Amino acid sequence: MEETKTEPKNGKNTIQVFSELVNRINLASRLGIDTYGGDRDIYNALGYPKKLKIEDYWARYERQDIAKAIIDRPVKASWKGHIEVIETIADSDTPFEKKWKELFLNLKLKSIFIRADKLTGLGRYSVILLGLNDVTKIEDFSKPVNPRKGLELLYVKPISERSAKIDTFEKNPQNERFGLPLTYNIETSDGENTKTIKVHYTRVVHLVEDLSENEVYGTPRLKSVYNRLIDIEKIVGGDAEMFWRGARPGYVGEVDPDYQMSSDAYDDLQDQIKEFENSMRRVLINQGVKYNALAQQIADPLPHLDGQIQMISADTGIPKRILTGSERGELSSAQDKQEWITYVTSRREEQNEPMIIRPFINKLIDIKVLPEPKVPYKVRWDKVFSLSDKEKVELGAKRAEAVKDYTTNGIAQELIPVDLFAEHFLAFDETQVEELMSKVDEEKIKEGFVTEEEDELLKNPVKPVSANTNV
Repeated sequence: MEETKTEPKNGKNTIQVFSELVNRINLASRLGIDTYGGDRDIYNALGYPKKLKIEDYWARYERQDIAKAIIDRPVKASWKGHIEVIETIADSDTPFEKKWKELFLNLKLKSIFIRADKLTGLGRYSVILLGLNDVTKIEDFSKPVNPRKGLELLYVKPISERSAKIDTFEKNPQNERFGLPLTYNIETSDGENTKTIKVHYTRVVHLVEDLSENEVYGTPRLKSVYNRLIDIEKIVGGDAEMFWRGARPGYVGEVDPDYQMSSDAYDDLQDQIKEFENSMRRVLINQGVKYNALAQQIADPLPHLDGQIQMISADTGIPKRILTGSERGELSSAQDKQEWITYVTSRREEQNEPMIIRPFINKLIDIKVLPEPKVPYKVRWDKVFSLSDKEKVELGAKRAEAVKDYTTNGIAQELIPVDLFAEHFLAFDETQVEELMSKVDEEKIKEGFVTEEEDELLKNPVKPVSANTNV
């Protein structure tokens, strides 16, 4: 029995070591190291790096076309069109709306969001540095922002993980920001010199994408497809090299057995071959030697390339036609278009708005650069893709037919309220439904069906007072 006893501390250490060992074995298996009983390292054989740094993603983005498409095309599509942040649908702007419009236009915030979105995808996070008027010297960046009226936002700068390193984390477990960044070391340049400044977290907006357990570090967009990007380079580069070598084949010389080549003739032949290889000569003149062209060896790389792009499309969710740049015209199918619309809409709802726009606005509200709205604000987007004239006419005709059937059927009006009909049968968005209902209410008052007081009472009915209630 005594042989089975262990000290709690040693037992804990043993469990930790075993857990780390298991994690490493699992990681090795995922990286293709532990295959064929450990005899084959697939990553090493295929030239895949086992550890990726942010510099690797940047190098791919700057030099490889498909990598740039993976980063840029979803960003450009999801930020396309006008973006509006509203508090109410009233004609006059509220103080919140007025100030937001001023900042949005003067600081070119849409462009800032687009750049920050790209930088976020190239690393595990990015930040937007807030340039406030309370900073009079570099050291002031390290101080917390003191929220107050009169605080103005002078500029904003999107900065990648490469230039914005997290310096310290909040270590107090009783602090609501426990485990989150406390300060950053941010590299800035004035065009001539580069400086590293310490910046307090209240002066930045921390942006992430594709979170799992960690709220600080997301997943770079190129990480899961990095091996496929390498494979594409092999296929495309190998195809060019294959054509370069195979389309202009070599020649083999067959010397007549009865011919004796002199040294002068041999030297002359060598000179001719050199001139031929360097495109200085197109014809070889010689006696006693017959030249035969080697067979061309060129294979079609498209099936192999298509397979790699298909894998990237499956992982990223970007339709293959969008990745390859054939999303327009007759090359685009209805299914591809609908998939792309769904993708872009989902990205707006799950990344652009909750992970970029709202954190930025909420930060400005917290530090009183923006006045606090009286009701929750909304973010309104333009349609993902505008309809063609033909599609608009067809849609209008179908809606007109639906409205005619609805208005001439009393039972339908009793069963389905106007707002639900507009939303579910006419495919109106929230803003269109609100505008429709506002017009309906105006017409009711105008035609004398209800008074303004009755209309307000219908919208906000007074709950009856219980007989048991003490007044």
